[in-house]
Amino acid sequence: MPVVRGAVDRGGEPDRDLWKAMVDQGWCGLAVPEKLGGVGLGWVEAAIVLEQVGAHLAPAPVLGQMVALEALADGAWGPRLIAGEAVAACAERLDQPCVYAPAADVVVVPEDDRLVALELGERRPAAEPAMDVTRQLGWLGTAALADAPRSEVGGAAEVARHLDVAAVAYAAELLGVAQRALDLAVAYAKDRVQFGRPIGSFQAVKHRCADMLVDVEGMRSAVYWAAWTLGDVDAADDERSIAASTAKAWCSDAASRVLASALQVHGGIGFTWEHDLHLYLKRAHLDAVSFGDATFHRARLARLLRSRVEGGRSLI
Repeated sequence: MPVVRGAVDRGGEPDRDLWKAMVDQGWCGLAVPEKLGGVGLGWVEAAIVLEQVGAHLAPAPVLGQMVALEALADGAWGPRLIAGEAVAACAERLDQPCVYAPAADVVVVPEDDRLVALELGERRPAAEPAMDVTRQLGWLGTAALADAPRSEVGGAAEVARHLDVAAVAYAAELLGVAQRALDLAVAYAKDRVQFGRPIGSFQAVKHRCADMLVDVEGMRSAVYWAAWTLGDVDAADDERSIAASTAKAWCSDAASRVLASALQVHGGIGFTWEHDLHLYLKRAHLDAVSFGDATFHRARLARLLRSRVEGGRSLI
């Protein structure tokens, strides 16, 4: 947490030492094939790492780097991003805030039915005030980036893949945030004494913690399944999208419930600047709306499932 608090004091700038350690251990290229210079694992392993990134509120742009490499690994940017010589960000669309855009050299973003890589250079957006103070946010304005060098890295299929991968990545980070909030709440419930007894012995507190656990374990199942489908060569494209949207919809809502309950268990101390819980709450709120909130992904699920029904295919 001292590293996180240090990043907060710097306005959300990435921690250079932490970022270097991640790069040196090959985190950026976990899901990149070995023939392209990556580690050659997959998105299940990447999801496990991103879960811990969320659990520790790690102030480093590793999530955006992993997602961007899905599209850029086989191009000129690939070796630089894997080696940490450049920083990438990922966005759902232009004209919205983007995590770590102020520190990025390139951003991968859909433009209509194309997936493009925009070189930011001196066009990097300034950091915007944000509720999540552990990371930088920058506004990707269409007008400001109109003349930015860009290269097409995919079509409609790659746009859908970009959304799926990013949704799973943010869902994995939400899982880590929620698990850590649950751990903090349980530890506090064991230590905080009222009326001569730990508050964790009270039925209302026990039930709230049990509900948090149910949410977290549901998140875990959804995230790991979605991550597995991303690397399953036999899975249909719509199966990957269904799994990704299911994970993001569930994790966005469940994380909000878990963090709200964690605040209730902590009582007044959970709202103070000195306690770490509010930092987890703020990251959860931003992650919940990044690459589609729960409402967006439920609507996407409805379209995907309707297409299956109309095609005479099973929903399961």
